[in-house]
Amino acid sequence: MVQFGETSSITATFVVSVYILGFAFGPLIVAPVSEMWGRRPLYIWGNIFFVLFSVGTALSQNMDMMMAFRFLMGVAGSVPITIGSGSIADIMPVEMRGRAMSAWALGPLLGPCIGPVAGGYLIRETSWRWVYWLVCIVGGICIPPSFLYIKETYAPILIERKVTKLRKETGNNNLHSKLDSGQSVADKFKIAIVRPVKLLFLVPIVTSMALYVAIVYGILYLLITTFSFVYRDQYGFDEGTVGLTFLPAGIGMMIGVVVFGALSDMLVKRRMAAGDHLVPEIRLTPAVALPCATVLPVGLFIYGWTTEKQVHFIIPMIGVVIFSAGLMGVMMCIQNYLLDTFPRYTASVTAALAVLRSLAGALLPLGGLEMYNALGLGWGNSLLGFLSAAMIPLPLLFYLYGAKLRAKSNPKL
Repeated sequence: MVQFGETSSITATFVVSVYILGFAFGPLIVAPVSEMWGRRPLYIWGNIFFVLFSVGTALSQNMDMMMAFRFLMGVAGSVPITIGSGSIADIMPVEMRGRAMSAWALGPLLGPCIGPVAGGYLIRETSWRWVYWLVCIVGGICIPPSFLYIKETYAPILIERKVTKLRKETGNNNLHSKLDSGQSVADKFKIAIVRPVKLLFLVPIVTSMALYVAIVYGILYLLITTFSFVYRDQYGFDEGTVGLTFLPAGIGMMIGVVVFGALSDMLVKRRMAAGDHLVPEIRLTPAVALPCATVLPVGLFIYGWTTEKQVHFIIPMIGVVIFSAGLMGVMMCIQNYLLDTFPRYTASVTAALAVLRSLAGALLPLGGLEMYNALGLGWGNSLLGFLSAAMIPLPLLFYLYGAKLRAKSNPKL
């Protein structure tokens, strides 16, 4: 920032946010492409382009160049975020999916929490460019194994390949998969490209859940924007130590994975053992969803008022742990619910979630500092707490009435 002659706090925040904007736009292309040509090519080429765009960022000579390449990094980096959940749904049985999804989700959620720890010390000892060179090195190491070990998992693609092989072996060109619509590639792509948008705006379940996820995800990024100035200005932490203040969020997320992921799978196994018919609403069972949703505002109130009153720094960190554990629980309940509801279009439904979630994560922090300057840390975080508290009944409503809503809203996808 200083190297490029920029001192604005808004510009500094946008440099971070523009990467998340890539997460909002990338899935709209990644999801339909994966449902037409499979997951494997996207994983491989997404990683290659991510490394190339990281090189461009490391070599940036001005702010415009840096922002452009960071946006492109976000687009390429959206590949595993968009289709990772689909890959898990492809290979994991429903009774094991909760823990698997929780473990996978740790990656994109832990990144903003763990990255600043290493980044703070790395920048202090070298320069900001080495953050991107390190990303290039790690990403580059992953490229050769990806060609060898990543396999295709999307069932319609595997079935189509098998049918194509049988046509060649038997000479019978009348063999077709029951999933084959008979449409041209161009027509299929036209349908696939609008599928995430249809899900987001025409299916009330997806719309409501996407808004909920966007709110809590945006709150996470708003919270993260306060860590640097709160712990530096109010508690006297240096640049390297400030990075460590992001760790409580990571700890809370890991607690959420262990507790809520396992609990979700346990409830599914009990229903299966009892011979009950499995419905997606099991993922929103109040015993799991309500505690997750309830601890979100609790954590925000603790963090806000203890930093406002400058209580010992351990206490606001505990508030962050509580909030982050609830965040992971809410995200997993919603993600698993929607994947179980739309098993064939997992990438598209994940893209629908990612669009609003990433827009909120990118844009809300731009006004975060102004909000905290106007309201203070106590009332600023309380406002976020009241907002998340207003969303608590949502999982319960869909647990009770989700099946009826699914029956009524069935757009052609």
